[in-house]
Amino acid sequence: MRDAVDDLIWDEAPKEAAAVAILDAPELVDGALGITPDVRVFCDDWRDAASVAPELLVEHPDDLGGVDLALARLPKSLAALDHQAAVVQGAPDVTYLGGARIRHMNYSMNEVLAKHFAAVNASLGRSKSRVLRAYGPQGLESDWPKVRQHDDLGFAVAAYGATFGGTKVDPGTRLLLMALAGGGDHARLEAGTVLDWGCGNGSVAMWLAKEGMGVLARDVSWSAVAGTAVAAEVNGLTVDATWGDGLDGYADHSVDAIVTNPPFHQGVAKDSTDTLKMFDEASRVLRPGGQLWCVYNSHLPYRRALSERLGPTRVVAQDRHYTVTVTSSGR
Repeated sequence: MRDAVDDLIWDEAPKEAAAVAILDAPELVDGALGITPDVRVFCDDWRDAASVAPELLVEHPDDLGGVDLALARLPKSLAALDHQAAVVQGAPDVTYLGGARIRHMNYSMNEVLAKHFAAVNASLGRSKSRVLRAYGPQGLESDWPKVRQHDDLGFAVAAYGATFGGTKVDPGTRLLLMALAGGGDHARLEAGTVLDWGCGNGSVAMWLAKEGMGVLARDVSWSAVAGTAVAAEVNGLTVDATWGDGLDGYADHSVDAIVTNPPFHQGVAKDSTDTLKMFDEASRVLRPGGQLWCVYNSHLPYRRALSERLGPTRVVAQDRHYTVTVTSSGR
């Protein structure tokens, strides 16, 4: 269902175009089809993509180049905005319209768009929403994905614009890797097949693969899965990374362990629903006696949720900000 942001983007958009790109705004697809049959849609979130007719979806955001109108929901991340602006270049002239709630906007967004377009301005606010308009494509080539070598960890990670965490390895993930290596009063993780759920930039998957495990990776974000695949290629490792929702598609009792740095937001909204759903699904996918390793912000009540939904849970590493737990599947 369209919201105030979608309505404002649509009202600001020209009603004539030869080709239209829709980025992370699936509710605008029907309107765009009323302008032209050449509508190309990219949604980073699998759940948004699933609401769009498959024939309208592009396989890669680079396939959006050459349109003369781009309609987008402004992402929270400036890197994701840079990627959006880069992939719609190509035509002699293209208009980019990106909308968001005003509280999620900042002037740095104008600066990012100004890198790719000659003119950038903003609409009047309406219903606590605003649209940024950009004209005059500069034609800069996309420099995504980005790759960064982490010598201290022995592998590189890769990221597209919307990949959570970019090419950094955040402190919570580092604490998790230390725990997986047996850095506390517990045995290191040793498993045949491990699933990195919510793989992000693939840093956990790279570590697991370097340790010789069979690694599966799953994320609801296309940018995460694509970045993980690039990292695996750069590192010469084998990781089966798939784009999807939760643990859909994984067979019952098919993995020895699940390792996760779970999200607690969807887009700009804090939301633990998917994480709690994953805890419920984990018992189905784990083999009997399998383990779920989880790192999370210490203020979140995940230990209780894990114990109630999956099995006995203990803390194996903790600092001021993050907690790592291991849960033995008993169901």
